[in-house]
Amino acid sequence: MAERIVIALGGNALQASDSDATAESQLKVVRKTCEKIADISCMGYEIGIVHGNGPQVGRILLSYETSKEVTPPMPFDVCGAMSQGYIGYHIQESLKYALNRRNRNIPVVSIVTQMVVEKKDPAFKDPTKPIGKFYTEEEAKRLTEEKGYVMREDAGRGWRRVVPSPKPRQIVEIDAIRTLWPTTITISVGGGGIPVIQKNNGQLEGVAAVIDKDFGAELLAEGVDADVLMILTEVEKVAINYKKPNQVNLDHLSLEDAARYIEEGQFARGSMLPKVEAAMRFVRKYPNKKAIITSLDKAVEALQGTAGTTITFA
Repeated sequence: MAERIVIALGGNALQASDSDATAESQLKVVRKTCEKIADISCMGYEIGIVHGNGPQVGRILLSYETSKEVTPPMPFDVCGAMSQGYIGYHIQESLKYALNRRNRNIPVVSIVTQMVVEKKDPAFKDPTKPIGKFYTEEEAKRLTEEKGYVMREDAGRGWRRVVPSPKPRQIVEIDAIRTLWPTTITISVGGGGIPVIQKNNGQLEGVAAVIDKDFGAELLAEGVDADVLMILTEVEKVAINYKKPNQVNLDHLSLEDAARYIEEGQFARGSMLPKVEAAMRFVRKYPNKKAIITSLDKAVEALQGTAGTTITFA
C-alpha cells in the first residue's frame, strides 16, 4: 500500500523573497514548487498539501483597508478564506500540469478548510501575530477605539495590528479530505485553516486569528493516518547554534534531543521552533513514524534518507 505524506509548504515555496508581491510572481514560484511535488508523487506517495498564507492574507486585508471608502472591508476570517482560494487555485493548476507531463492522471483539488479552536485558548488573551501594514501611533489609537483592534509597536517600524495564534483542535472538513485522499491530491488547511469557534448551539463562527500552518499540517497528518509529515522551509536541515561559527546541521533529531535543544533556546520562535514542535507532536503520537524538516529543493533526497533532518521518537 502506498505511503501517505502530508507536505507543509513554507513561504519560500509560494513567493520568492526577491520578487514583487504580485499574483503573477507567486504563480511562477508555485509552478517550480509543483515540479518537486510531482516528483514526490512519482515516487508512489499519496499526497496532501498544506500551505502558509501570511503575506497573502496581509495583502488582502491591506487592499480592503485601503479601499474602505469605496467598499466595506471584509472580516479577517473571510480574508483567510480568500487566500486559501487563490493560493489553492495556483497550486492545483500548476500541480495538475506537472503531473500530466509525467503521465500521472491524478486529480488535484483545493478545499476551503475551517479549523476549530478553543474559545478559552490562552492565545486570545495575548495576541502576538502581526498582520497587515504599519501605522502611526495616532492611527493605531484610532483603530483601537473604532474597531477594537489590538495594536502593538513593531521593532521601531510603526504600529501593527496583532491577532491571536491559537492551537488547532479539529479540522471541520476532515471527513471530506479522508474520502478524497485515496484517489486525489488534496490542498487543505491553508494558512493553518480558517479559525472558527463552536458556539453553544453548535454553530461555527469565524474569529480573527492566525493558526500556525505547521501545527495545522500535523493535525491533518493525524487525521489521515499519514506515514510521514514533511515540513518544507528555506534551509536544508535543522541546526543548532544557527548562524554562529559553531553551527551544527542535524541529520537526525530524537524527541529527547529536540526537547533539550528547545530548553536551550536553540530554535527561533516564529521560525524553526513551531516546525520542530509540530514534528515532535507527530512522532510522539506515532512512535513508529517520522517527520522530516528540509528545503523544497532537497525534498526528494530527504525522503530517500540523504538530506534534511529526520525527527523520530528515539
